Amino acid sequence: MAERSTELPSQRQVIELLEGEFARAGFDIEDVVIDASARPPRIAVVTDGDNGLDLDSVARLSRVASELLDGLDSAAYLLEVTSPGVERPLTTDKHFRRARGRKVEMTLADGETLTGRLGEATGSTVRLVLRAGARGEFAVRDIDLDTVVKTVVQVEFSPPDPRELELAGQAGKEA
Repeated sequence: MAERSTELPSQRQVIELLEGEFARAGFDIEDVVIDASARPPRIAVVTDGDNGLDLDSVARLSRVASELLDGLDSAAYLLEVTSPGVERPLTTDKHFRRARGRKVEMTLADGETLTGRLGEATGSTVRLVLRAGARGEFAVRDIDLDTVVKTVVQVEFSPPDPRELELAGQAGKEA
C-alpha cells in the first residue's frame, strides 16, 4: 500500500483538475481557498453559474470534485463547494449579469451611494431601478460601470415590488 502525501494540492492544481468538469455542468470556479492550518485541512471551491447555485448542484459538484481530488496523492482534507455569497462585491460583467433582478447597494466614484435593483448589463453600462418619490414610483438610471467603485448584493426579507422587477427585466420572477 502506497503512503499518502502529507501535502495538499495547490490552488492551481485544484482549478486545473476541476474547471473542465465544473464548466461542463454550467459553473465557473470563482476561487479556491486552501487552509492547511485548519483541522482537518480544508479545500473550499467557490463556484457560480448563470442560474445560481442550488443544493442539488452543490451535491453534484461536491461528488465530482471529491472523485477527482481523491485521485491525487495528497493529505486528508475537508472539501467544501460553495457559492461566493452575498458579501462578494460585483466586479465583472458576469457578476452583474448573474445578479440581474437583485437588490444592490452601489457606490460611485463621486461618493454617491445608490440602493436599487439591477437591470440589464450591456457593454459598459448597467441599468439600476431606483425608488423615486414617496408614492412607490420607480425610475431607471443607466450607470456607466467605469464610475462604479463597489456594488454589493443586499439581503432581502420581503418580496420585491412586481413593477420594480418588471423594470429590471425580471417580470414574473422572484429575486
